[in-house]
Amino acid sequence: MSSPLDLSGPEERGERTEAQVPADSAEHPSDFETPSRAATAPSEPPFAADAAEDDGFDDDDDDAEDAGPEVTDEILAATEALKAAEAEDAQAAAEAGDEAEEPEAVILEPEPAANEPELQAPTTTRTGEPAEIDPDEMDPDALKVVLRLHQHGHQAYLVGGCVRDLLLGKKPKDFDVATSAHPGEVRAIFRNCRLIGRRFRLAHVYFKGGKIVEVSTFRANPTELEPAAGAAGAEEGQSGEDLLITHDNVFGTAQQDARRRDFTINGLFYDAAEGRVIDYVRGRRDLDERFIRTIGDPEIRMREDPVRILRAVRFAAKLDLDIESRTYAAMEGAVEDLPRCAPARLLEETFRLIRGGVSAPALKLLAALDSLKILLPPVDEYLRENGKEGEKTFYAFAQALDKRVSAGEVLDDAILLATLLVPISRAQPPVEETQDEGRASVSRVIEDLLAGFVESARLPRRIAERCRMLLLMQRTLSGERRRKTGAFRRHPLFNEALAVYAMTVEATDEGREALEAWQAGEVPPPRAGAAGGADAEGPRRKRRRRRRRRSGNGSGEGGGSGASSGSDAGEG
Repeated sequence: MSSPLDLSGPEERGERTEAQVPADSAEHPSDFETPSRAATAPSEPPFAADAAEDDGFDDDDDDAEDAGPEVTDEILAATEALKAAEAEDAQAAAEAGDEAEEPEAVILEPEPAANEPELQAPTTTRTGEPAEIDPDEMDPDALKVVLRLHQHGHQAYLVGGCVRDLLLGKKPKDFDVATSAHPGEVRAIFRNCRLIGRRFRLAHVYFKGGKIVEVSTFRANPTELEPAAGAAGAEEGQSGEDLLITHDNVFGTAQQDARRRDFTINGLFYDAAEGRVIDYVRGRRDLDERFIRTIGDPEIRMREDPVRILRAVRFAAKLDLDIESRTYAAMEGAVEDLPRCAPARLLEETFRLIRGGVSAPALKLLAALDSLKILLPPVDEYLRENGKEGEKTFYAFAQALDKRVSAGEVLDDAILLATLLVPISRAQPPVEETQDEGRASVSRVIEDLLAGFVESARLPRRIAERCRMLLLMQRTLSGERRRKTGAFRRHPLFNEALAVYAMTVEATDEGREALEAWQAGEVPPPRAGAAGGADAEGPRRKRRRRRRRRSGNGSGEGGGSGASSGSDAGEG
């Protein structure tokens, strides 16, 4: 696939996840899980099943020799697929190597030189007025970076989302810095610094505890540097002109850097050394009026980078702001350009909506813009086919998910995606025939969605396989399928599947007794008409054991009469 476009600046990284990624990171996500969301597969207990000799979940343990983890064939197959996906992702990551092309930084805060004065942000401006933002509200490490750059004669400001959030009285997720210093100059000042990126170099300054302060050099908007071929052409009515930005790796001034950003509320700089906000784009006005407005002509800015549609939706949902009317109209017109963006960028921005605890209002706004047909086709199809009742059900799942995220619960991307796909999974039957060497399948539309994410949007296979596994396990948790209780509970993803089922119960108000039974360590009764339900009521079928082939002349020497293990199955 073609290389994703380098369109994101520091304002587009202001809301980044905990995982720090290379310079083209927002557009080149190689992994959609942060370290806290299981970026590496946790160590899991061995999990195997002799499913070939048993087609159901009976609870008889006739012999200690037979007592072992047993699950249905479909969960066994999905488990093996998950293990293969994790191994494949690990190998791909090892082969890809580190795109930063820099040696590891010293992850320690450098001690100031003996003659270096202590760096402190002022609490008042030069006129004696209080600083516009209290230094105590700012990250102390980010302040040290800004003040040290000032000390070495460079312009340096806190930028983007952190300034916006502080002015709104919210706690920023992270703090970014923009400076006139070039990347090499930044690295010369901080020994705990590492340069990343190939097309446009960024500096990551590391501190204890794994904290990273990202430092970018001021950049200019390429459309402003070439007005004759850009904005001027658009003003003359050349509606067919392609304004999609394919590069923005030109250094510029602080004002050019502010104007390059997407929305006015993200174009604010804060000079910590002076205690004042620098506003080149009238962002303070829009914050006061609680509007999201593009910097410059909204038609041009949305055509330059249609992913700004998703960013505007995220800010509107997260900050409870209104989208200015011309900006909203431009978003509606630019939806058709979303397929031209790198699929990896679209998927990452979609995950950011879900991770932020505002998926319900954000997805409603995306549905109103008619963009779900591009971002999440099965969801769009489900909403169209099921009408008002379908909308009510789907958004109930989204609200249950938001409630957990807002409460501080850490959910990995597989859980987030699986929860939103449960309504579609419940509405459509699973694929009966197995595919891909016997792998169990969920509904066709979900299979196609996950396969598309893996192939074109760089979603790690392990996340797709975990999502599939969680959806398959919902059928057992709800009582639709039989289960062998002990083995099912020992499954490595049992707790994650139970978390998804708990959100299903909250969204639908169905199955609460089964959920409470699982949580209490008990076995809920199978649902009426569930697969294998008859076995639960009648006498249980004992498991047939395969005998070992006797060696030699059949006298029995060396040949035991006990049950063979699964590895002996092919000897009969």
